[in-house]
Amino acid sequence: MQPYIIQDPTGARVPLILSVPHCGTEFPEEIRGQFVPDLIKAPDDTDWFVNQLYDFGPSMGITVISAVYSRWVIDLNRDPEDKPLYTDGRIITGLCPVTNFLGDPIYIDRRDHLENAEIRRRVDKYYRPYHDRLKQLLDNIKSEFGKVLLWDCHSIRQYVETIYKDKLPDLILGDSDGSSASPETIAIAFNSLKDSRYSVEHNFPFKGGFITRHFGKPLENQQALQLEMCKINYMDDTETRFDNVRADEMREVLRMTLKLLVDSLTKPQ
Repeated sequence: MQPYIIQDPTGARVPLILSVPHCGTEFPEEIRGQFVPDLIKAPDDTDWFVNQLYDFGPSMGITVISAVYSRWVIDLNRDPEDKPLYTDGRIITGLCPVTNFLGDPIYIDRRDHLENAEIRRRVDKYYRPYHDRLKQLLDNIKSEFGKVLLWDCHSIRQYVETIYKDKLPDLILGDSDGSSASPETIAIAFNSLKDSRYSVEHNFPFKGGFITRHFGKPLENQQALQLEMCKINYMDDTETRFDNVRADEMREVLRMTLKLLVDSLTKPQ
């Protein structure tokens, strides 16, 4: 099984790609038995239904790549050398997590790390194929349009005290402190999100993970932005079930923001 799913545009292609690296829930058979069975029935750290939330993308001409396997198998939004994303003391899971966000062991044997050989095996089998395919998509679209924007899609519970002690903002736009996209692109996205009823922050408490930081190269006409959002904005109050009414309201904000970005990217020079 490929570790990703590609949804090709159903409308005229535009220079924008959606990446959904944390929506996967599958576990490969060769390692599935190592995990705590009750936890992997519904791995809590999953960005639940984010691929469903952005299901309008292909009709806008947007290409979508999404993950198949759980981030507990390997986290596609971490540095492949497992360098930490943040150094401010927060607890954040690594490339191959051994606990969930709350610190609970996810392996039956309660291991505190994976052997390097196993990490390298997972990088080669599950991580690199996603990143290589994403790079190919970016290269192809940039070759066609001369530019491309990657929008990395994420969600999180309202409260994750091991990461941030307060309630998280509804929407958090990340651009690696302005290094992954042009000021104009950042302003279009941020202002559009701010025009909504949702609370919005910029680069705090998240500034974009490895995908945003690695693929965002504005000087090469390749930009990247990350949007983190609280799950309650499109799920029910328990943050376990998809809520169509909330999701439709959020989709309108997302659709408008992405349309403004596409218009900016495709306007005559």
